[in-house]
Amino acid sequence: MKTFIIIGAINAFLSVALGAFGAHGLEGKVAPKYLDIWKTGVQYQMFHAAGLMIVGLLMGQIPASAFLTWSGWLMLIGIILFSGSLYILTLTQISVLGAITPLGGVAFLAGWVLLVLAVLKLS
Repeated sequence: MKTFIIIGAINAFLSVALGAFGAHGLEGKVAPKYLDIWKTGVQYQMFHAAGLMIVGLLMGQIPASAFLTWSGWLMLIGIILFSGSLYILTLTQISVLGAITPLGGVAFLAGWVLLVLAVLKLS
């Protein structure tokens, strides 16, 4: 339970810090196109940081579930692959890194589906 709340809070912190870095540290250093890519990474990291905290809170309220546990891990994997690839793409402008981003998106989607299944399993 605590694990996903802590991981979520750390990712929320990091998304704020990375958002500030993008707005102040990258402005004028990378093309606006890449700043938008950076912002997308920050936005999705924050959404899924909140998702991780929801998973952690639910773990304290409902019986243990592999669906719920995997939901949290897939959200974390999604942050690493999706947001991480966008951050690296922005900094390096190596466009082939964009091929990794959809894998993170699939991890995000699977994480949310598993969260729904974990809750439906209660009924």
